[in-house]
Amino acid sequence: MNIHEYQAKMLLELQGLPIQKGVVATSPTEALEAANKLKGPYVVKAQIHAGGRGLGGGIKFAETKEDVQNIAQNLLGKPLITPQTGPEGKIVHKIYVVEAANFSREYYLSFFIDRAQNAVTLMLSNEGGGHIEETAPEKIKTLPLSPLVGLRAFHTRQAFDFLGLDAGLWKDFAHLLQRLYGLFMARDMDTLEINPLVVTDEGQLLIVDTKMVFDDNALYRQSDIVALKDPLEYAPQEIEAAKHDLSYVQLQGNIGCMVNGAGLAMATMDAIEAFGGKAANFLDVGGSASFEQIKAALDIILKEDSVKAVLVNIFGGIMHCDLMARALLEALEQTPTQKPLVVRLEGTHVDEAKALLAASDLAIEAADSLDDACRKVIACAGTPPTYKGAR
Repeated sequence: MNIHEYQAKMLLELQGLPIQKGVVATSPTEALEAANKLKGPYVVKAQIHAGGRGLGGGIKFAETKEDVQNIAQNLLGKPLITPQTGPEGKIVHKIYVVEAANFSREYYLSFFIDRAQNAVTLMLSNEGGGHIEETAPEKIKTLPLSPLVGLRAFHTRQAFDFLGLDAGLWKDFAHLLQRLYGLFMARDMDTLEINPLVVTDEGQLLIVDTKMVFDDNALYRQSDIVALKDPLEYAPQEIEAAKHDLSYVQLQGNIGCMVNGAGLAMATMDAIEAFGGKAANFLDVGGSASFEQIKAALDIILKEDSVKAVLVNIFGGIMHCDLMARALLEALEQTPTQKPLVVRLEGTHVDEAKALLAASDLAIEAADSLDDACRKVIACAGTPPTYKGAR
C-alpha cells in the first residue's frame, strides 16, 4: 500500500525528523490559503502515487502566493505524466505547498526488504534527486542489516562516511537514521525512501521528499495507516476487490483473468502475452475461494468495459475443481454476460468439474490446456493468436 508524500511527512514529523513546513490543498483557493500560512518562496508538489513527478512537471517553484495559485490551477484536476505513470498519466487531486529550502548537495537513502539477502537493507548514494535510477553503481552503497541485531552504530558510521557528510552532522545523522529504521520496522514497511536528503545552506539536515510503501499482509495491525489510503489513487475495481479479500491489479489489455494463486496468475498472463494477447487484469481469488468471492471476482472483471473475453484458469487443490465449477456456474447465473468465457480446470475432481460445465447451457468454452485456453480466449477477444516463442 502506498501513501502520499504529505502523509508520509506527517509520520516523519511525529518522529521528530526534519521536514519542510507544508500544507495540503485540493483547490486553487486552498492553495492560496496554504501559501498565506507559509513563508515564501514556495514549492508546489503534485500528490500522486508515482515517482518522477519533477521530471513530469509535477513539482514547481513559486516566488509569490499568486504563483502558487496559478500553479495549482494548472495541476489540479489534470493528468500528470511521469516515467512511472505510463502515457495515460494520473489525475492530480491534491497538491502539497511547502516552504522552499536552499541547498547545494542532495543525497539518497532508503530502507527496503531485500529478498535476495533475506534482510532489511540500507541503500545510500551521495547523488540523490530525480535521476537516481541513472546513478553509477560505484556511487551506490548497500548495507544488509541482520534481522537479529538490526541497525547498529557501525552501519551508521559506514553510511555517514560513504555520504561524506561534515563531522558536525554526525549526531543529527545518527539520530535521523535510527528514527527512520525504527519507523520502517514498527510500521511494517516494504520501502522507506528519502530522496533527496539535503544539507541546507544553514548546515542542517532536511528531508525534502519521501516515499513509503507498506506491506499489505501486515495492514491488519496498522489501522491508522489503512485510514490514510486514498481511494482516488486506485481503480474502482481494486477498491471493490479489496473488500472481498481479492488480489486485483488493473492492466491495459482486453482479456480478463480469474486465477487461483499468484504464481499461476503470473504464468497465465505470461502465456496470454506469448500468444499475442494482453491481460486486462491480475486477479487472484486464492486457493480456497468462497462462492461470494468468485461472484465478486466475475462482477469486477465483467464490468470492465475494456474486457472482451474472460479466461478462468483454476488449479483444484484446497478447493476441488467440481466445487469451483459449481460456484462458477452459480455466479454466472446470477451475473449474466454476453462476453465469451474460456475455462481451463486442472487438479482434484477435474473430470467431475468438466462434466458439470459440459452439462450447463451457459456459454462457456472449455479448454484442455493453458495453451489451448490462450488460443481460444485471444480468438474470442478478436485477435488471431500467434505464439511468439519456441515450443
